Order: sequence, then C-alpha cells, then structure tokens
Amino acid sequence: MRTPTPRKKNRALAPAELEAFGNELDALRARTVASLGARDARYIRNVVKAVRYTEVAGRGLLFLGAFVHGVLVPAWIAGVLLLALSKILENMELGHNVIHGQYDWMGDPQLNGRTYEWDIAGTAEAWRKTHNFRHHTYTNVRGLDDDIGYGLLRIFPEQKWSPFFLLQPVIAPIFALLFEWGVAIQDLKLGRWLQGKVSAKQMYRKFRPVGRKMGRQVLKDYVLFPLLAGPFFLPVLLGNVVANLLRNVWTYVIIFCGHFTTDVETFPRDVIKNESRGHWYLRQLRGSSNISGGFLIDVMSGNLSHQIEHHFYPDIPANRYSEMAVEVREICARYGQHYNTGSLPRQFGQVTWRILRHAFPSRPRRAMPLVRREAGA
Repeated sequence: MRTPTPRKKNRALAPAELEAFGNELDALRARTVASLGARDARYIRNVVKAVRYTEVAGRGLLFLGAFVHGVLVPAWIAGVLLLALSKILENMELGHNVIHGQYDWMGDPQLNGRTYEWDIAGTAEAWRKTHNFRHHTYTNVRGLDDDIGYGLLRIFPEQKWSPFFLLQPVIAPIFALLFEWGVAIQDLKLGRWLQGKVSAKQMYRKFRPVGRKMGRQVLKDYVLFPLLAGPFFLPVLLGNVVANLLRNVWTYVIIFCGHFTTDVETFPRDVIKNESRGHWYLRQLRGSSNISGGFLIDVMSGNLSHQIEHHFYPDIPANRYSEMAVEVREICARYGQHYNTGSLPRQFGQVTWRILRHAFPSRPRRAMPLVRREAGA
C-alpha cells in the first residue's frame, strides 16, 4: 500500500515572497493585539461561568439520580454529559488557552498563564514545557517535537518503523481513553528510565509533582465526590469515570485532527537552522490542519478547530481565531499555500488511516520544498 501524496501542492516561495508572507501575518497579529479589550474579557469570563455552572449541574444530577431512584437513569446520563461538557470546556477553551498566556493582558490573577492549574491529571507546569515551549517552537520537527506520535504511535512514514508499531491499532484507542494520563507522564520520558539512561532516583524526583497532581485528581473525582453519595457511591463514581473518559477521547480527537491529517508534513532538524519569521509561519502552516463546523465546534474544541491560526498565534485569545482565519486563508491563497481544513469526520478519517497504514513499514514521501532557490544562489 502506497502512502498518498498530498491532495494539494504548495508553491515554493522565493526569499522575497517568504519575507512578505511573514510580514503580512505579523501585521495581522499586530492589528488583532491592538484591538483586544472588553469583548475578549467578557468572553473568557463567560467561559469560566459555563465551566462552573455545568459542573455544579452535572454533579447535582448525578447525586439526584443516586438518591431519587425514579429518575436514576435519565438523571445519571444528563449528569455525566454535563460534567463531561464542563471538563471539556475547562480543559480546552479555558485551561489550554489561559496557560498559553492569552489573557495575561487582563491582569486577572485567576486567568494568569503562569499560575493557572487545570482540572486534568497532568500539571500545568509540565504542559508549559512540553506544549507551550517544545511543541509550539519545534512544531512537527522530528526529534524535537515530542507530540509526533507521543512516543507511542508511528503516524508519519518518516518515523523509524519497528515491530512494536504493529500494535498501534489497539494502542491508539486505549491512548484516547487515557489521554490525560499519557499527557501527564509525557515529560517524564519513561523510555529513558527503562533504558537505564535515567536513574530511579532522578525519575522519582521528576515524578513527585506529577504524582501529587495525579493523586489530587483521583481523590477529588474518584473518592471525595462519590463518598458524598454515601451508599450510592458506585453510580457517582461511575459517572465521574465516564465523564473523564468522554473528555479524554474528545481531546484526543481534536488534537489528532489538528496535527496528523493526510496533508500535514514533518520536517528534519536542519529546517530550523537560521529560520526566518516567514519560514517559521510556513512550517506551522504545513504542520497543521483545521476543522470546519462553525461556532459550536469552535467552542467545544477550545478553538483548536483553527489549529493553523493557533500555531501562528498561540498567545492571541482563541475566540479571535475564526475572524483571523478569513484573512489568513486569503493570504495563504495569494502565496499559493494550501490551507488544510475539512469536516471533523473527514479529518479524523484521515488520522485513522494514518494510524492503520503506518503501523506497517512505509516509505517517506518526497518532501516539498519550503523555499525556492534563486538562480545563481
């Protein structure tokens, strides 16, 4: 089975075009930053309220179903869905975006990207390192971006194949269900410890803050809230488990659709040598994919439905991405660059194909040049 070539070809840019491309995208950023204000603050504070109200309603319905047997099943289902909604909004539209520093300009200590801690097994501090710095700096650069396959999956033919990857059609859905836990241990690099490159003492020291956070999450969702239900401990416990699993799977789907569709490319390390601003934008564009769907999918994905814009502008409030996308798409079209977008089923279908195909040996496709060499250069 052959790896398909990209559906759309990107035009290699001359150095002057590349500089102009970067300048136009920088100008869009500057105009957006200059216009930030009350509506953006109002938006994120409404998100905070939505997270709180849906959590209270969800947990309340789980308790109602536990104590009033006549409404057990419908109340339990509604409670699980509302609690899952709260966790999705907190994880994606609130936590992820706040930790990026998108709302630091407000001066609100509860929305400070350097101190915010989210409702997930992993620590915000580890996420700032693995995601905010490493992933966003080295997006899709092989050997530098740990998000390429998360150390478990071979998604691109440029990744070295081993028999272990034959298991990834089974590993991938398990990883989706346990996604928050995989993200929590990502920075530990357990493979280095298993290979003897890191001592047990060093690993224990790295694990301590992660272990404390994991413990707090387990205590909150799987001990304290279920205990409040007394003899109806199990239905409430199960409700919390299912809500977290739903959040994990949804987060996995959105993140994978933004990074691993058919047209997304990876890059060798030397691509970042003397990388200009325009070159950086081009690499981000070719390492990203968007999801179409409108306001609902935008909010539910934390606006990562606009992954291209997020990779371009990770510290711009994400509620601005949809309006910025109109101009970004027009700029890309003028410079002959494919703007990768599609429906959620279409994008996730491509991700699933990649996971299945590259579980087996596959050859890298021919790399498309980013920059066109000038004559005589």
